Amino acid sequence: MTDILGRLQLLVGLLLICTLSAVAGPKPAGRATYNFNPDWKVVVGDPSGAEAPNFNDATWKKVTLPWAWNEDEAFKKDIHHLTTGVAWYRKEFKLPKGSEGKKVFLEFEGVRQGGEFYVNGQHIGRHENGAMAVGFDVTALVKPAPAVNVVAVRTDSDWGYREKATNTKYQWSDQNFNANYGGIPKNVYLHLTDKLYQTLPLYSNLGTTGVYVYAQEFDIPGKAATITAASEVKNEHNTAKTLQYEVVVEDMKGKKVKTFAGEKTTIAPGETKTVKASARVNDLNFWSWGYGYLYNVYTTLKVDGKPVDEVKTTTGFRKTEFKNGMVYLNDRVLMIHGYAQRTSNEWPGVGMSVPAWLSDYSNGLMVKSNGNLVRWMHITPWKQDVESCDRVGLLQAMPAGDAEKDVNDTRWTQRTQLMRDAIIYNKNNPSIVFYESGNESISEEHMAEMKAIRDKYDPYGGRAAGSREMLDSKVAEYGGEMLYINKSSNIPMWATEYSRDEGLRKYWDEFTPPYHKDGDGPLYKGQDARAYNRNQDSHAKENVIRWFDYWKERPGTGKRVSSGGVNIVFSDTNTHYRGEENYRRSGEVDPMRIPKDGFFAHQVMWDGWVEPEKPRTHIIGHWNYEPTVTKDIFVVSNGQAVELFINGESKGKGEQSHRFLFTFKNISFKPGTLKAVSYNAAGEKVSEAEKVTAGKPEALRLTVMQHPQGMKADGHDLALVEVEVVDAKGNRCPTALNMVNFTLDGPAEWRGGIAQGPDNYILAKSLPVEGGVNRVLVRSTTKAGKINIKATAAGLEAATAEIKTKPVKVENGLATLLPGENLPSYLERGPTPPGQSYEVTRTPVAIVKATAGANQDDAAKSFDENELSNWSNDGMLSTGWIVYELERPATVSEVTMKMNNWRNRSYPIVIELDGKEVFRGNTERSLGYFTAKFAPKTGRKLSIRLTGANIDGDAFGFVEITGVKEPAGESTTAKGTLGITEIEVYEKAENQSEAMKR
Repeated sequence: MTDILGRLQLLVGLLLICTLSAVAGPKPAGRATYNFNPDWKVVVGDPSGAEAPNFNDATWKKVTLPWAWNEDEAFKKDIHHLTTGVAWYRKEFKLPKGSEGKKVFLEFEGVRQGGEFYVNGQHIGRHENGAMAVGFDVTALVKPAPAVNVVAVRTDSDWGYREKATNTKYQWSDQNFNANYGGIPKNVYLHLTDKLYQTLPLYSNLGTTGVYVYAQEFDIPGKAATITAASEVKNEHNTAKTLQYEVVVEDMKGKKVKTFAGEKTTIAPGETKTVKASARVNDLNFWSWGYGYLYNVYTTLKVDGKPVDEVKTTTGFRKTEFKNGMVYLNDRVLMIHGYAQRTSNEWPGVGMSVPAWLSDYSNGLMVKSNGNLVRWMHITPWKQDVESCDRVGLLQAMPAGDAEKDVNDTRWTQRTQLMRDAIIYNKNNPSIVFYESGNESISEEHMAEMKAIRDKYDPYGGRAAGSREMLDSKVAEYGGEMLYINKSSNIPMWATEYSRDEGLRKYWDEFTPPYHKDGDGPLYKGQDARAYNRNQDSHAKENVIRWFDYWKERPGTGKRVSSGGVNIVFSDTNTHYRGEENYRRSGEVDPMRIPKDGFFAHQVMWDGWVEPEKPRTHIIGHWNYEPTVTKDIFVVSNGQAVELFINGESKGKGEQSHRFLFTFKNISFKPGTLKAVSYNAAGEKVSEAEKVTAGKPEALRLTVMQHPQGMKADGHDLALVEVEVVDAKGNRCPTALNMVNFTLDGPAEWRGGIAQGPDNYILAKSLPVEGGVNRVLVRSTTKAGKINIKATAAGLEAATAEIKTKPVKVENGLATLLPGENLPSYLERGPTPPGQSYEVTRTPVAIVKATAGANQDDAAKSFDENELSNWSNDGMLSTGWIVYELERPATVSEVTMKMNNWRNRSYPIVIELDGKEVFRGNTERSLGYFTAKFAPKTGRKLSIRLTGANIDGDAFGFVEITGVKEPAGESTTAKGTLGITEIEVYEKAENQSEAMKR
C-alpha cells in the first residue's frame, strides 16, 4: 500500500515539480492580447433577434468560457444521447483606453459545430468545422471606449449539421468518437495591434499565417542550431512603411540568449509581405521527451527605430528524423510508446472545458506513465492540449479530421482545409512530430496533397506526414495498422492503436468485492464480453502481453523493425463503449485520472527510449484479502528475474513470460507485507516493490490538487479533490467501497465525480470510493474567498479541506491573465541522453532468391518488404514449400515470419538449412510476426515446408464498432495452403563480425 501511496503522491505533485519556470516577457510593444473568456451569457434555444445589441438577455445564464452548455451530461449520458442543438452566447465589452486607431481582432479557438458570429448586430462570419480556430477582423465594427460593444454567437451542435455552402456533413461529426460538447467549449481572445502588424495564424476567415519559428543545421552534442523567425506582415496604413525586423530569443529563466535582425523592408499600403531573420544560437536546451524546455521568441517590427508591433511565440527546438524504419529525436532512436487518446480528453460533469493546469496534469500523467507520444484520434486537438504537451514533453500525432475511411468530393476538401488551418495554427509547437493525414489509408494522390500542404505551410518543422496503414505507400512518411505489428527498414511503422480491452478501476479481481470475473456483464453485439469486461489483474496483464508484441520487434532486432505503438486509450472516455457502463473503460487511468494497474505496468515497461533504462517493479493488485484466498500473483518487472516474499519468507522465483510479466502460482494470503525483488542477469538486486496489508477503515482523507499558483476566482478554474478511506496508520484501504457525503461552502460550484451507480453519480454530492479512493471537481466562481469542503462517511472520521481562491481582475469584459500563462514546464526526465538507445540482438541475412512449389511469380513477394503483398501456394499440400537462397552462408538461429492470415491460422511446418532440419512445429497465431528459434546452423539454402493441414481458429477475436471481426491478412479455406507475407532470416548478433570477415 505504501508503494501505491508513494506513486500517487508523485502524480499529485506533477505540477509542483519543475526545475525552471517560464518567465513572462516584457509587455509587447504596440500589441495587446486579452483574455476574452469572462462575462458571457448563454441560453439554450434559438430566440429571434438575439444578435441585436439591445436584445434583452437578463435571464440568460452567466458563465466564464470555455463552457459547453451541455456539460452536465458528460459521462452521465452516453455519446449517442448527449443533447445537441442551438445555443446562443452573448457578451458585452468595452475596448481599453488608448485603443483608438488600433486593429481589433477576435480569436475563437473553436465552436461546436457551426457558429454564426455577430458584432454590434452585424454578421461578421461563419465557422463550421467544429474543430479548429477562426479569427475575425472587427476593427470597422467596434466602438471606441467608453462605448459598449456586443458580441453574439449562434452555435449549432446538431450531429447532422451540414456545411451551408455545400450541404455536406462533416465526416468527423461522428457519434462514436467525437463527444458532442456544444457551444463555445474553448478559449476566446481579443487582439489589438498597430495597422502595421504581424498577422495571426488564423487562416479560416482571415486567410493569414502569422509567425513561423524553426531551427535547422542542428549540432546536438554542441547544443547549437540556426534559428529562423519569419513573420507575415500586413500594412494597413495609408502610406508605405519601412520596417526593421528584430528577433530576441529568451530562455526559461528570462535571459536573452540571442538578438538578431533581418534586412530592412518596405511594405506598400495594403500590401502583405513575409519578413525573416536567421542566426546561429549556441548553448541551446533541446526540447525532448519528458523535458518540455521552451523558449520565448519575440519578433518585433520597428519603424524609425521605434517598436510598433511585437509578438511573443513560445516554442521549443528539437531535431527529428524518420528513417531506417525508426524515429529519431535529437539524434537518438525513440521507440514510440504512448496512447491513442480521444481528442475531447474529457472529464465527468465538465466535458473538455478544463483549465490549462488540469490539461497539464492529465497529459503529464501520460509522461509519468513513461508514455512518450499521444495520438489524438480523428480530430485535430484543442490548442490548449497542444500547448500542454509542449510543457510536459509529450510528443503528438496531430490529425486533421475524418472518420474511418478515405473520401472524395467536398468531404475531402473539408479535410484538407482543416489540415491547412491546423498546421498554420500549430506549426510552432515542438511537441507535434506527426501530421496524421487519415485515420485509415488514403490514396497516394491524397497523401501527396496532404504533404504539399505541409510543405507549403510548415516546410522546416521536422514533422512526418502519413496515415494509419499506408503500408506500401511511396509517398507517406510513416504508416502502421490499428491492431497489428508492422515492420519496415524505410519509413517508421507504428501501431496507431492497440490493446483495446477494457477494465473498470473498481474491479480489482475475482477475489475482491464486488468479485468481478472476466466476462461478467452483457455481451457486446452477441460477442464474448471477456475483452470488454476485464478486472484489473486481467486488464493489466493484457497490457503487458500486447506491448510485448511490439517490443520483441523493436529497434536493434534487425534491419526491419517496429517503431512501437500507442495504447487505446489513456483515460476512460465518454465515447464509443462496449461494456456494462455507458462509456469506454480502456484507459490506464479512470475518468478522474486515478491510475489503474495498467498505468504502473507501462511505467515499468516503458522507462527507456527503446530498452528499459531504469529498473522498476510493480505488483499488480493489492494485499488485503480474506484469510482463505489463494490466488496467482502477477508482477511486472524490467528485471531478468523476480522473487516474491511474504513477511520476509521467499515464495521462489516467478515464471517469466512476455519479457516483463512474472507469475507466481497459488499464493495464499497472509496479512503483512508482500514484496517483489527484481534481479539483473548477474543475480544482483536492481529494484523492488511491496504491498502492505491495510488495517480496518478508520477515517477519510482529502487531498487538494489545484493550479500551482493557487485557484483562480475566474468562474472557470477547477480544483481536483481526492478522497481516500484510510486505516489508523494512514494507509489507503484498497477494498473500501464506502459511500462518502460531501458538503461545500463558499464561493464555489460543485461539479462532482464519477462512480458505478445511477447516472454514474454525475454531479452527486454523495458517491462511493472505489478501491478506497475517488475524486471530485469543484469550480470557482468570480468571487474570491475561502472554499470549505467536508467529507463524511458512516463509521469513519470525517475530513475537511480549505481552498482560498485568488481574485482575477476583469475590466469591461477583458482580463489580462491569459489561459495557461506562466504554467511551469515538466523537466523531470532531463535532456535527451547521449548514446545509442538500443542494443543489437540479432543480424539479418538478406534473401536474394526464392523458388516455390507453386505460384513462382509471387515468390519474391514473401520477402519484398511490402506487408500488403504475399506469396502462397495453390492449396495443395504437395506444393506447400518454398526455398530461399541467402546472400551468403550464414549461421542461422532465427527465422521470423508474418504468415498469411496470421491471427487466425497456424501452419505446421518444417524448416531446413542446406537440407538439414532445424525446426519442426506449428507457427503461432499472432498479431503480426512469429519467430522460429533453433540451435545455430550454418548454410545458404533455407527451405520451409508445410507438413500437414492448417489449424484454423481466431486467437484474439477483435471486434470493430460495426460488430464485424477485424481481418488479419490474406485468408483462404484451403487446408493445404502455405502463405507468407514477409520472412526474415537472422544470425545471433555475436556472429556479425565473423560474417563481415566472410
